[in-house]
Amino acid sequence: FRYYFIMVAMFFTVSVVNNYALNLNIAMPLHMIFRSGSLIASMALGVIILKKRYSVSKYTSIALVSLGIFTCTFMSAKQVASDSSLNEEDGLQAFLWWLLGIAALTFALLMSARMGIFQETLYKQFGKHSKEALFYNHALPLPGFLLLAPNIYHHAVLFSHSEPFQVPVIGLTLPIMWFYLLMNVVTQYVCIRGVFILTTECTSLTVTLVVTLRKFVSLIFSILYFRNPFTAWHWLGTTFVFVGTVMYTEVWNSLGPFLARWRKRPKEE
Repeated sequence: FRYYFIMVAMFFTVSVVNNYALNLNIAMPLHMIFRSGSLIASMALGVIILKKRYSVSKYTSIALVSLGIFTCTFMSAKQVASDSSLNEEDGLQAFLWWLLGIAALTFALLMSARMGIFQETLYKQFGKHSKEALFYNHALPLPGFLLLAPNIYHHAVLFSHSEPFQVPVIGLTLPIMWFYLLMNVVTQYVCIRGVFILTTECTSLTVTLVVTLRKFVSLIFSILYFRNPFTAWHWLGTTFVFVGTVMYTEVWNSLGPFLARWRKRPKEE
């Protein structure tokens, strides 16, 4: 139980710091790009803490995936405007707040990678209990959100004043922002449940790779759905991600024996 408290403290800290960084003159594009470095952070801490060693192809694949996601994220988000309050602040003061935001994002990135490694060692020591870990990771931090109660209440009021929306099939009418929140909770549960199951079966680096690829697919989907430009840079980034993923999974090691057997099969007369 003590170990769960440590893991929950990491989870709560990462969540709060990542969100609060947006108040420190960090624009959303930079925020997204920074979080794309989670693969490199996870690999680096795995080498330092767990004394792991990877093949050259693994290092190359992680670098390609990170570069591809960085490219797509930057090209998709560079048009997003920064918060308007930045124009009203003194240049030096704004720069100092920005440096503090960079430090916060770096801390959250490393803490998130450390949390993944902590989970991996925890499962090795006490067994694979994904449902139990999922429950404690989300139940124990709840009292901590009392510290954010005024902010939560403010947004609840804003949600309640959003335009009404009739839910299909059941015909229930409720403010549309509450409907969006409900859908977000449902989809988040499905996603996080899968991630916790994955953490019991794979290394923290593999889990980070899968989660990062999920973010990449979401980015590509948003580009297509909202009809944003898909430039040559996006195609280049997509190619990097695809090649890096194939290198990491070493698909050719499985395809080699299969192709050899297929070539040796007797030809039909």
